[in-house]
Amino acid sequence: MDSMEVNKGIAAVLVAGIAFFLTGLIGDNLVRETVPEKPVLNIATAPTAPTGGGEAKPAGPAPIAPLLASADAKSGDQFAHKICVACHTFDKGGKPGVGPNLYGIVGAPHDHEDGFNYSPAMQKFKGQPWTYDALNDWLFKPSAYAPGTRMTFAGITSDKQRADVIAYLRSLSDSPEPLPSPQEAQQAAPPAGAAGGEKPAEPKAPAASSQPAAAPATPPKP
Repeated sequence: MDSMEVNKGIAAVLVAGIAFFLTGLIGDNLVRETVPEKPVLNIATAPTAPTGGGEAKPAGPAPIAPLLASADAKSGDQFAHKICVACHTFDKGGKPGVGPNLYGIVGAPHDHEDGFNYSPAMQKFKGQPWTYDALNDWLFKPSAYAPGTRMTFAGITSDKQRADVIAYLRSLSDSPEPLPSPQEAQQAAPPAGAAGGEKPAEPKAPAASSQPAAAPATPPKP
């Protein structure tokens, strides 16, 4: 093939490409897309119904005192040695792991483990005892009880399971802390109907009497 013919073919391709590029550039400058400030059609959307339909999650834990009387320490033992054992030890004199040893925790100060490096979030509770109520709040949601804590455990939302774990922790002691008295448990119990139960009965209006009203003792003055 003659080299002149090859050069002509290459030149034709280059000229076609340049022409295509210039045509597109001129077209973009001549025709400009204008976006309207307001939509032409205003289509109203139906309000979305709330998803789920189930009951809302509780904002906080139920009072622990009424639950401890029927709590199952054996169930709490099983839970602790399945979940909590990853970070804690439970035997007397046991060495701490990622978290402190939990023997004698109930009633002991928050910083009961000597030499353990507690997070600044937990050091704010230094010297304060681990009461049943404090353990209840802590185990329900550690991140809410002590924001910034290093403990990544999400918490125990089941009231019964949480009471079982606290009952087990109570048993880890030479002299377990006394349980709340029945009077304390009754005072801590939520009122009837406050947590999904029946609503308290509303006072009824007095029934209409079938007897006519008595006449006044003295006739009215004219």
